[in-house]
Amino acid sequence: MRPFEYVEPETLDEALELLASDPEDTLVMAGGTSLVILMKQDLVRPSRVVGLRRLAQLRVIHAGGDGLRLGALATHEAIARSGAVREHAPALAATFAAVATVRIREQATIGGSLAHADPAQDPPVTLLALDASAIAMSKGRARTIPLEALFVDVFETSLEPGELLMRVEVPPLPAGARATYKKFLPTTLDDYATVSVAAVVATASDGTCTHARIALGGAGPVPFRAHDAERALVGRRVDPVAIREAAGLAAAAADPIDDLRGSAEYKRAMAAVWTERALREVA
Repeated sequence: MRPFEYVEPETLDEALELLASDPEDTLVMAGGTSLVILMKQDLVRPSRVVGLRRLAQLRVIHAGGDGLRLGALATHEAIARSGAVREHAPALAATFAAVATVRIREQATIGGSLAHADPAQDPPVTLLALDASAIAMSKGRARTIPLEALFVDVFETSLEPGELLMRVEVPPLPAGARATYKKFLPTTLDDYATVSVAAVVATASDGTCTHARIALGGAGPVPFRAHDAERALVGRRVDPVAIREAAGLAAAAADPIDDLRGSAEYKRAMAAVWTERALREVA
């Protein structure tokens, strides 16, 4: 690992000042579970690392009438165990509980996970299906980034130099909505998913779909929403025919690569299979 300066600011203002002073060569460390590996592999070479562990306000998990607020430093395990998260969306708590091992979950943070932008990670998929947004702040401004606009490419986000991811906001679910997260793990339980799917569906009293969200991970360069599949469900009954059609459209939207977890063709087929399973559960 190359030499670097390590700084731990005491306040948020100090952290933003440090980022603004040298945004191109300064990296932020939250839990460090990904960043440290990248630095050891010489894939990133910061001249300065800003550690955030003293900023307690970024660990807060809050639930209210406007939904959930998950501080960027909230760990995966804290979110998985949170009563507020379980009450708001049990599928979200289950998603965080499915990440790697408990040792990783106790260290890794939601902010670090999103900023890392690995397309095979678990949390972004369910957060996409729940219409979450990221709140980012720099020295000069704060802005809201819909999660779908946060992910640009593999390990690349739309966060700008000098910006710090502050929290994730998850709006209330539509009335009567049901959500689930499915993770296809053909090898070990602590592996990345070969393909993962999150689905949220709400129906009217007559069984007609009024709201549909389908998000996939591991099936492209970024986690993504399957918009055509969602549109195919809204306004019709979520029956086996509609589910099969939506699953096919979700697979058609996938753009996976060949790797150790399977060929692109296999992953596309599994995207259809697991989307169908997720939709059957929420229907």
